[in-house]
Amino acid sequence: MPDRKLRVLPLGGLGEIGKNMTVVEYDGRIVVVDTGLMFPTAEMLGIDLVLPDFSYLRERVDDIEAIVLTHGHEDHVGALPYVLRELGSPPVIYSGLLTIGMVRSKLDEHKLGDAPLQDLPAGEKVKAGPFELELIHLSHSIPDARGVLLTTELGSVLMTGDYKFDQTPVDGRPADISRLAEIGSDGLLLLCGDSTNADRPGIAPSESSVGPALLETFSGCEGRIIVTSFASNIHRVQQVIDAAVKLDRRVALVGRSMRKNFNIASNLGIAEAPKGLFIQPREIENFPDEKVVVISTGSQGEPLSALRRMANNDHRDVELHSGDTVVFSATPVPGNERAVNETIDRIYEIGATVVTAKSAPIHASGHGWQEELKLMINLTKPRYVLPVHGDYQRLRLHAELAESVGVEPERIFQGRNGLPLEIDEDGARFGEDIHTGVIYVDGVNVGEPDDVALRDRREISADGIFIVVATISSEDGHVIADPEVLFRGVAFLDEADALVDELKDVVEDSLEDAASAGTRELHLVQEDLHDAVAGLVYNKLKRRPMIIPVVVEV
Repeated sequence: MPDRKLRVLPLGGLGEIGKNMTVVEYDGRIVVVDTGLMFPTAEMLGIDLVLPDFSYLRERVDDIEAIVLTHGHEDHVGALPYVLRELGSPPVIYSGLLTIGMVRSKLDEHKLGDAPLQDLPAGEKVKAGPFELELIHLSHSIPDARGVLLTTELGSVLMTGDYKFDQTPVDGRPADISRLAEIGSDGLLLLCGDSTNADRPGIAPSESSVGPALLETFSGCEGRIIVTSFASNIHRVQQVIDAAVKLDRRVALVGRSMRKNFNIASNLGIAEAPKGLFIQPREIENFPDEKVVVISTGSQGEPLSALRRMANNDHRDVELHSGDTVVFSATPVPGNERAVNETIDRIYEIGATVVTAKSAPIHASGHGWQEELKLMINLTKPRYVLPVHGDYQRLRLHAELAESVGVEPERIFQGRNGLPLEIDEDGARFGEDIHTGVIYVDGVNVGEPDDVALRDRREISADGIFIVVATISSEDGHVIADPEVLFRGVAFLDEADALVDELKDVVEDSLEDAASAGTRELHLVQEDLHDAVAGLVYNKLKRRPMIIPVVVEV
């Protein structure tokens, strides 16, 4: 007898923007939808990437039938190399043609080129254990965006991925509304819908509306034009190229991911450029400013991106100067606003001009606004709704939108990462919380988050560090050599010599007190020494740096 319980377990993407990953289970078998990552916030010092906590899958490796990727953005595919390493023998990985091309390139970089990647055309159905799997063509800010329909004996689940109902997309392929309506007519058990723009009333502008706005903006520029956008937004890059062709400007693609993604799309026939249009970044200076368009990565102010390096005069090929116009054909992802503003301000300091989506309609979101979220619900007519892909505010707003179009409140579930939604013939309810967390990538290390390590990094970054080295007798505990005091990252320490002398006195007094009291346990001696030094430093500096006492017995 099959276990007729459908279990949908979000491992990422709920209560946050990014690291989308969901486990769908039926009859003891699993299909994983998306394996995304997040980029670290400012307080995650030294952390390179943030991954979903996929430890749940470690014990279920043999139960995984397939991994399905909705589209090629990093917040949906970026964690795949780390997941595959963890799984050992990976299952088949399904997605659209462009997504497979981008993922294959990523896995090659991680020396995982033998992973079983398979293009699954939209509308075709394949078996994956007890699931029937079908990809539904949708529109987004990257070609080949797909919704994932998983059908079981109990019913069907639709994971929308990221989508919008763009009626005039650049590639002329709008979302497959007729198939969504068929799914609704057949009866959809559960809709897991994108909540990213649940706070924006109306309908998102079409991507094709950006092209004329870019052309108009470019027409008013006398010097070089530097356009920054997501490297994966192939349609946006194509529209920049089209505008450059009309204005008889040559184009340089700057940034490794920008060049790589365009080459992949071009080889697949998704993007195109006239022969001879492109120039190498190192050739930019050989052309008049009014004949050049640069398309660059760095729209989110990423520290190592091409645009950020240009803004800091640190790029080997492109040096910004007065007369340049930098066009931000993107909006900041929540959490990136400060980095973007810093980059913009630095560009102004150089003397260049900045154009953003606030001043011209040069960007269109790839995520549907409120009326499009309502349309998805009305088309698919789900019995249950689980909003996903959004922070808690947007999850709640999406739930309210579902209720406004007639879904009963008790059939709408506002979840969180690690909390499974379980559906059987008796209804739907939340199951036992597995308390999932995150995994950090720190250099070459990948592991569970260590709050102590991050807290230490924050302390050191804020107030610096003091290291006190003392030598005592192993026989009676008395001081037998002058203490040493080292400090780093301590701000405004004008009277360092005087403070060091005082610290040495405090160290000696603390150690002599311990010896007189007969304290022999080294850890207790170090604790007393720590407290004594910390007390003096706070009294003098009103700071709480990290104090590391080192006591050596001789």
